[in-house]
Amino acid sequence: MDSDRLRKQLDFIYEVDKVKHIVRKSKVFDGSKYENDAEHSWTVCLMACLLREYANFEVDIARVLLMLLIHDIVEVDAGDTFLYAEDRDSAPDREAAAARRIFGLLPDDQAGPFLAAWEEFEARETNEAKFASVFDRMEPVLQNYKTEGSTWKKHGITRRMVLEKNRHIENGSAELWRFFQALLEECVEKGYLEDS
Repeated sequence: MDSDRLRKQLDFIYEVDKVKHIVRKSKVFDGSKYENDAEHSWTVCLMACLLREYANFEVDIARVLLMLLIHDIVEVDAGDTFLYAEDRDSAPDREAAAARRIFGLLPDDQAGPFLAAWEEFEARETNEAKFASVFDRMEPVLQNYKTEGSTWKKHGITRRMVLEKNRHIENGSAELWRFFQALLEECVEKGYLEDS
């Protein structure tokens, strides 16, 4: 056993365990608390496995799961930037720097592939990245549906804003995009989301 290699791998695990303390802006489905990044990653991984049949194309589910497991690790350094925040445009630079540092903790033969998977997810160009992105964006909408629009109401989010920020869901799953649009209509009708 290469103990230096194992120590690097474990140091990476210790560092990314901090995602359990990164609090997101949406509440868990029962509304009892705000979700953390680790909980988010677990939920979106389960969603991708369960809802794989709705992908627009064949996907390597192991690649999808890797992307979903690591996509928010960068928030250990960069913090969680709300999707609708005014400073959202500066987030990619902060997150890229964080990715280089955090994945750089790994042995070289793992650092490169993990960083590449994170960059692939961010670019949303491959089938796997398009499909993974569906769940990263869909889960907060489902949370708002279940909590009667708690985050949307708190931040003055409108239907148009939600549609604009999440339109790329269709690139990964046309079926889930149709469901997403119908769900937003229901949210407007129930008063969870402001029409625009």
